[in-house]
Amino acid sequence: MIFIKISVELIEYTEEEEILIRCHQADEEIHALVNKIKTETHVILGYYEDKISRIKVSDIYYFEAVDGKVFAYCRDNIHEVKQKLYELEELCKGKHCFRASKSTILNVTKISSIHPSISGRFQALLDNGEKVVISRQYVPMLKHILGL
Repeated sequence: MIFIKISVELIEYTEEEEILIRCHQADEEIHALVNKIKTETHVILGYYEDKISRIKVSDIYYFEAVDGKVFAYCRDNIHEVKQKLYELEELCKGKHCFRASKSTILNVTKISSIHPSISGRFQALLDNGEKVVISRQYVPMLKHILGL
């Protein structure tokens, strides 16, 4: 059994917050932990019903570009976001998100199941019951992320 020491140090508000991981080896478990921390703490601004909300990237099912606007789809509502899709793709790199089509970025942690569709495309059923199409040119990336 391996014991891990966890310390929390309170600092002044003028100091920058940081998380330091000291380990013997940066294995897959450490990388998964780092990704989880980054995802849980990363927030974007969303606009919904004349309100501005802070949304955790981990709470977003997918982003979609429609008619020149970009929307973040969450469990119960849809927020407009001001970033362009390519900016969100860069922002969400390494946070369980990938480009699923020209107009969609999908959070793989929200996928319940996937199945092949027509013309080499896949269809993902999400935890909230929505279906998202994965274009055939992005299927290899999905397979790589899922380890298929």
